[in-house]
Amino acid sequence: MASTSISAPTPAPTVGFDLDMTLIDSRPGIRACWVELSERTGTYVDADLVVTRLGPPLAEEMAYWFAAEEIPAVSDLYRELYPSYAIDGTLAMPGAREAIEAVQAAGGRAIVVTAKWEPNARLHMKHLGMAPDAVIGNLWAEQKAEALREHGASVYVGDHVGDVRGARVAEAFSVAVTTGPCSAAELGEAGADVVLADLTEFPGWFSDYRPDYLPARA
Repeated sequence: MASTSISAPTPAPTVGFDLDMTLIDSRPGIRACWVELSERTGTYVDADLVVTRLGPPLAEEMAYWFAAEEIPAVSDLYRELYPSYAIDGTLAMPGAREAIEAVQAAGGRAIVVTAKWEPNARLHMKHLGMAPDAVIGNLWAEQKAEALREHGASVYVGDHVGDVRGARVAEAFSVAVTTGPCSAAELGEAGADVVLADLTEFPGWFSDYRPDYLPARA
């Protein structure tokens, strides 16, 4: 008699999400924090300009306004100010909660991988009532591949060409959203596998991408 083998179900995927301008609109809070930092240090900072280029590490933005030898101390001050000035003013991006929940409802894991200082990233998630399975901070662009690989992420969602590069290095499927500083053309040219307008489109895309992972609909 021929034996019949039953293959094990494919595990649901781990999906990584960027934070600033992907899951959260941190521009109001970050602007307020930079304004306060400018007042505390007596150094002019164009906070409105700062929030148009969110994504890269804090030190890169600091270099536009402060001398190299000042950056470590001023960065520490910024991070100390951040919880008081940047958390309350930050909003969830449209579809952010639903995107995380779509992954988790399918039995997958949703993780946040961000260049933001990790304690502050966690504060944002707690304040906005989002519950990713893990939050990993202090990683930018290609560095994000470290966390994506460690957590076995097969998809990474972000708004910046740096996020696309991180996904490519990790050999993860790159989903880009046009809610940040980079255009659809820039994201596509960087190598994004798919470009969405925002996260409200993610659950539908995810359902089509991994339909066998989703629970049966009544």
